[in-house]
Amino acid sequence: MLLLGNLFWRFSGEGDDLMWQRSVYTIQHMRRYKAQLRAILHSPIWQAPHSVDIDIEALKAAGISVLVLDFDGVLSPHGDLEPLPEVKLWLDRCVKSFGADHLYILSNKPTLAREEFFKQHYPGLHWISGVRKKPYPDGMLKIIELSQVKPEQIALVDDRLLTGILATLIAGTRCVYISQAYSRFSKSPIHEGFFALLRALEKFWAR
Repeated sequence: MLLLGNLFWRFSGEGDDLMWQRSVYTIQHMRRYKAQLRAILHSPIWQAPHSVDIDIEALKAAGISVLVLDFDGVLSPHGDLEPLPEVKLWLDRCVKSFGADHLYILSNKPTLAREEFFKQHYPGLHWISGVRKKPYPDGMLKIIELSQVKPEQIALVDDRLLTGILATLIAGTRCVYISQAYSRFSKSPIHEGFFALLRALEKFWAR
């Protein structure tokens, strides 16, 4: 457990105080929303193996007009600077269907290099930064304010139950849970293994 804790601090990119506060916040809210998290985990509608498996038109038919995307695990393996080739094709379809101004990126690692990629290749798409990391709902609340649509018309695509998905429940928005996050163990086995362990523990707890 001590090793897991040290790795969590290392990979979070946060100082001890901020990480501790976020951990306490997560524990408090994961208990409150456990029933909803379990329902999402078992929902055939609000989850997909990968982002490219999401039926865009089905989302729109369900009333979603704003789509928010996590980065690591959803658009690419951890640490990549741009989405996978097949994901780029899916993003093109999202832009065509929703409009770039109705798409947002909300990542716990909003690096400048990633932001520059989206500015260059997906102009008009919104990049959210300067907010507290998920599961704090700050990013989703900012998107509600910027988009000027009802919370239930906004869906976040995320691969982590106790960060992004929990943030949507707190904010009152909707979500699509990615059950098979993109990973590349050959490039970063320790990093990818750590996050795979976190996802597995989240699923075990939610069940």
